[in-house]
Amino acid sequence: MLNCAVLGATGYTGAELTKLLLAHPHVRISLLTTRQEKSIPLREILPSVSKKVKLEITPYSFDAVKKKADLVFLCLPHTEAMTAAEQFLAAGKVVIDLSADFRLRDKKIYEKWYGVNHVAPQYLSKAIYGLCEVYKEKIKKADLIANPGCYPTGPSLALIPLLKAKLIAPNSIIINAASGVSGAGKKLVAATQFCEASENYSAYKVNKHQHTPEIEQTLSAAAGKPVKITFVPHLLPVNRGILATIYADTVPKATEAKIRKALEAAYRQAPFVRIKPAGQYPSLKDVQYTNFCDIGVSVQEGTGRVVIIAAIDNLVKGAAGQAVQNMNIRFGFPEEAGLS
Repeated sequence: MLNCAVLGATGYTGAELTKLLLAHPHVRISLLTTRQEKSIPLREILPSVSKKVKLEITPYSFDAVKKKADLVFLCLPHTEAMTAAEQFLAAGKVVIDLSADFRLRDKKIYEKWYGVNHVAPQYLSKAIYGLCEVYKEKIKKADLIANPGCYPTGPSLALIPLLKAKLIAPNSIIINAASGVSGAGKKLVAATQFCEASENYSAYKVNKHQHTPEIEQTLSAAAGKPVKITFVPHLLPVNRGILATIYADTVPKATEAKIRKALEAAYRQAPFVRIKPAGQYPSLKDVQYTNFCDIGVSVQEGTGRVVIIAAIDNLVKGAAGQAVQNMNIRFGFPEEAGLS
C-alpha cells in the first residue's frame, strides 16, 4: 500500500481528494493536515464517511508528514505550496501539487500573474505538467507533478490534437468558459455568496485570469510556436462543473470529419476522455462527480469556424480526480483505480 498525505484537507479540493483516496484499493491515507491550530475529525468535513473511518485532520507538521508519507498531495493556496514542495522533494518524497506554483515554466511569467517571488525556481523546469492524457510517459518518472488548473484542462484536451494535426489557426482561439462556484474555493468572497451567485451569470477577470498563461504554454508546446488566446471565465450559479465553449478558425480543407477523427485518434486509449457523436454536445450533468472530460465538435458552414464544447467536473477532472489519475500513472496502478 502506498502511504499518502494530503496537506490542506479541509478545502473543497482537499476534501474531494480525501474522499477519492478512501475508496482507492492501493493507497492508505497516512496523514491529513490543516493550517488550523486544532485537530478536526474527518467526519466533520465529510459527513458521508463511514463511522469506521477514524481519521482526523491534524495541525501541519513537516516531520510527521516526512515520517508517515511516501507521496504528498499539496492542496495548499497558490504561492504557499512552493515552499512545502521544495522541502518534501529534498526529503525524497514524490509531490503532486494541486496549486499553480509549478505549472508555469518561466519564473518571470509566474511572478507577473501571481504577484509573488517564486522561492523554488530550480524546480520549474523539472516539474512535469500533469495533463494525464498528453504527458503520461513523463508522469511515469516524475517526482514533482504540477496538477493542471481546472479551466485549462478541458480546453487543452480539446485543442492539443487539433494544433498538433495543424487543423486550426493557432492564434484564432477564443475560450468562453463557465465554472461552478466551488471553483473559487471556500474563502469568503462577496461574488460567491448565495445572494450574489444565485440566479446570476457573470464574467470576471476578463483578459486577466491567471490560467491564461497556463493554457497558452500548453497550446504553444502542441503547436510548436507561441500561441495567444482570448480567455473569458464566467461564474455559474451551480456547485460544480465547467463548460467551455471554444472557437477557432480552421485551416483550408479541415472538415468536421477530420477534426473529429483527430480527437478520436488522440484519445482512443484514454479512459476518461469521451468524444461525443456528431450533433451531440456535453453538458455538466454528464460529467459532475466523475473524472470524465466530454468533448463535442461542430464546424460552421460558410465561415469554416469550429466550435468545440468541453465539459468537466472542476473538483474531479479539474483537480482531485486528475491528481489521483496522476498518482495512478506515476506508481503503476491501473489508471482508473479509485476513479471509476
